[in-house]
Amino acid sequence: MFTVHERGTEAGGRMTAADQTDPVVRTPYGAVRGRYESGVAVFRGIPYAAPPFGPRRFRPPEEPEPWDGVRDAGAFGPTAPKPPYSDAFAQYLSDPVVPGDDCLNLNVWTPEPGPGARLPVFVWVHGGALTRGSSGVPVYDGHAFARDGVVLVSVNYRLGVEGYGLFPDVPANPGLRDQLAALHWVRESIAAFGGDPDRVTLGGQSAGAISTGALLAAPQAQGLLRRAVLQSGPPEASHRDKVRRMVRRMATRLRIPATAAAFAEVDRELLLRTQAEVGRRSSPVLGGSAFGIVVDGDLVPSDPLAALVAGDVARDVDLMMGWTRDEYRLWLVPGGLLERVDRLGTVALAGAMARCHCGPEVPRGYRTLHPEARPAEIVGQMVTDHLLRLPLHRLADARPDHAYVYEFAWPSLLPDLGSCHALELGFVFDTGEAPDSAKLAGWGAPQDLADAMHGAWVRFATDGDPGWQRWDASHPVHVFGDGEPRTAHGPRDRELAVWTADARTRAAAATTAPPTVSDVDPEADPAADPEAEPDVESDVKSALETAEHGLSARLAPMRGMAARSTAAARSAELRSAVRRLRLPGSVRHS
Repeated sequence: MFTVHERGTEAGGRMTAADQTDPVVRTPYGAVRGRYESGVAVFRGIPYAAPPFGPRRFRPPEEPEPWDGVRDAGAFGPTAPKPPYSDAFAQYLSDPVVPGDDCLNLNVWTPEPGPGARLPVFVWVHGGALTRGSSGVPVYDGHAFARDGVVLVSVNYRLGVEGYGLFPDVPANPGLRDQLAALHWVRESIAAFGGDPDRVTLGGQSAGAISTGALLAAPQAQGLLRRAVLQSGPPEASHRDKVRRMVRRMATRLRIPATAAAFAEVDRELLLRTQAEVGRRSSPVLGGSAFGIVVDGDLVPSDPLAALVAGDVARDVDLMMGWTRDEYRLWLVPGGLLERVDRLGTVALAGAMARCHCGPEVPRGYRTLHPEARPAEIVGQMVTDHLLRLPLHRLADARPDHAYVYEFAWPSLLPDLGSCHALELGFVFDTGEAPDSAKLAGWGAPQDLADAMHGAWVRFATDGDPGWQRWDASHPVHVFGDGEPRTAHGPRDRELAVWTADARTRAAAATTAPPTVSDVDPEADPAADPEAEPDVESDVKSALETAEHGLSARLAPMRGMAARSTAAARSAELRSAVRRLRLPGSVRHS
C-alpha cells in the first residue's frame, strides 16, 4: 500500500551522506516531499484530517481530501486558532502562529523513511491548557529522537472553544477526536516513514498528558498504543458544568445562543478575544472555569482515571509518568502572583482547601512537614499533590507491573522558577541549546542531564524499560536533578499520607453530618444555571479577589437553593475555613 521514493538510498534504505535527495513518501492520501536535515528526514505539515472550518466547524474530524502529485512538506502547517500568551508568560513560553485553515496536520522526523525499517514510534501531544501550544514549538523538535532511532510524530489539534466547547447540537471533545484521527493516521501511514505501527508510544505534557490518559482509556483507541508517557498531567475529565460555564459566558458577551451553530457564525478573531477575556482569571493553581475533556458517553464513556484504575482497558500498555518538583511556580511566578499568595496567608490556604476539597488537617499537615515553607509553597504543593501526584500514584498502584514513575528536580537558572511546570521538556527532547528552551531553563543547562533524560525516553519508546525500577510497594521514583539521576523510594509518601488521613476523617464525618457546599456533586442538577449567581468577589480588594475567585469557581452551587443563598453559603464557607486554620507562622490578611 505504501511506497517510498528510492533515489539515493543504500540497499538497506538509509540515505548516503553524499546523495541525500529530498525524501518522498506516499501516504493513503497522496505523496509528500520532506527534507533531510543533519541526516534526519523531516516531513512537516502533513494533513491527517480535513480543515475543520466551514460546515466542519465544531464537528468531529473528517478525512483529508486526497491530492495529486507530490505535496511539499518542508514547512510547519497552520496552527489551530488560539489567543497569545500574556506578556508575563510569553517571556518564558514560545507559541508560534502559522496562519491557515488546514490546521489538523502533523510532522514526522525519521532516520529511515522506508517501509522496512520498523522503528519504534513516539507520538507527541503538546500541552498548553487545551487553549494554546502547537507542534511547531521549537522545544519539540524531533531530531534527537530520530537521531537515536525513534520515529517522532508531533500533532496539531483544535484548541479552546473550537476543540473543547460543550454544545447541545454537536458531539463533545472534537479536539480529542482530532488526536484519535491522528493516531489512526499513524496506524495506517507510519510504516512508509520507517515506523512500526505495532510499537507506538503516545505521550504528552500537561494538557497533552491529560489527553494521552483519556485516549489510553478510550474504547476507540484500544490496540493503537503499546506504551504511554504522562508528563505533569493525569487522566481526568472536567465537570461538564465547568466547561458549559465557559461557553455560556462567551455566549453572553457575544449576545448569541450557546450553540455550535451560533458560534460557527462568529469571526475567529472575535471568538479568540472573547475566549481570552472569559478565561483570563482561571489558573491551574487557583482554579476557575476552563475548557477540558468531558465524559461524553462515546469517546470518553466514563472518567478516564477511574476506567484505568478499576477497569480492564489498556491493561498491557506500558506506562511512564511523573511530575516536576515545583510545578506550581510556572503559574505563580509570572505576574508576581507568588508574592500575592504569600501575602494572603491563611486566606490563600483556605482557598486551597476549597480547591482541593479537603479539611484543615491537610494544610496543617503540610506546615508540620515543611515548617519553613511560605503560604504560596504550601498552596502550590497541596494543589499539585491533589490534582497530579495523587492520581498518578493511584494509576501506578493499579498497574505496578507496567508502570515507571519519575520526578524532575533540576531548578531553572532563572530566578524563582525552581523545577517548574514544563521545564523538563528541553531535556526530554534534547533541545536545551535552542533559545526557546533557554527562555524557561536559562542558558547553560546541563547536557549530561539531557543525555540521561532523553536517553530514558528513547529506551522506554524502544522496549518499554526506561532504565530504573518498576513501580512496587516501595514507591520507587527516579529523580532527575543535580548530579547523577537516582531512585528515591516514597519521596512524596509523607505528604500523600496526609491526604489519606483527611479522606478517612471526612468519610467518617459524612456519615453523621449534612454535606457542605463543597461536598455537593456539581453534576447533580444539570438544569442549575451558575450564571444566575451574583459574583461574590466583586467587592473585595484586588489582592484577595484572585484567591476568592479561584475558590468561587471551584465551589459547587448548593442545588435546590436560591442563587443568593448559594453565594452567601460560599462566603460563609470561606470565612469558616479561615477560622478553622490555625497554622503556626501563617500570614493573616488584614
